[in-house]
Amino acid sequence: MKNSQSGFTLVEIAIVLVIIGLLLGGVLKGQELINSAKVKNLANDFRTIPTMVFAYQDKFRALPGDDRAASAHVAGVPLATNGNGDGRIDGAWNAPTPCATESCNFWQHVRLANLASGSTDPTNADYIPRNSEGGPIGITGADPSGNNWAGNFFVCSTGIQGRFVRQLDITSDDGNTTTGSIRVIALAAGGAVAANLTPAEDANLYTVCSSN
Repeated sequence: MKNSQSGFTLVEIAIVLVIIGLLLGGVLKGQELINSAKVKNLANDFRTIPTMVFAYQDKFRALPGDDRAASAHVAGVPLATNGNGDGRIDGAWNAPTPCATESCNFWQHVRLANLASGSTDPTNADYIPRNSEGGPIGITGADPSGNNWAGNFFVCSTGIQGRFVRQLDITSDDGNTTTGSIRVIALAAGGAVAANLTPAEDANLYTVCSSN
């Protein structure tokens, strides 16, 4: 009696390889779309916060957070959160809650003025907004880089992967993370960043700010 052995033909193997290739291509394309969506969300943060500032200025002739008459301008704003009216949003971009700075009170002012969504209670865990990577977002009138960076105010966001930082800078600025209106100011874990980011830093987390 003859024992017959069967195996895959070259055509069958080729079909399997094609299917595997299509699956891998679909996975990679899907990941690319996810990454692009994250970058768009990050870019949107840097674009929408200045619009809140300008809308508030147009309506009340003052900066949110810095507005010395915020309690009179906007219903629900406590008198204690009025700013000093010096034309600058004082305080660090990542000032802690409960609020003791204009940069922290900024969120209450724009939200009660119906210019942004979110909690108006500084003791709420969700009071400070977060980016698509889960890092906090903030605003300040002081140069966050400490290198005489010109700007009326700065929007900062942290916990952003190097790969997204580079793509964000390419699509929204000059492609160099140390120059232009969007810059890396530090590693998210602390420490300054001196050089323009390269693919070697893609996995690191950074703090990014934009000048306005």
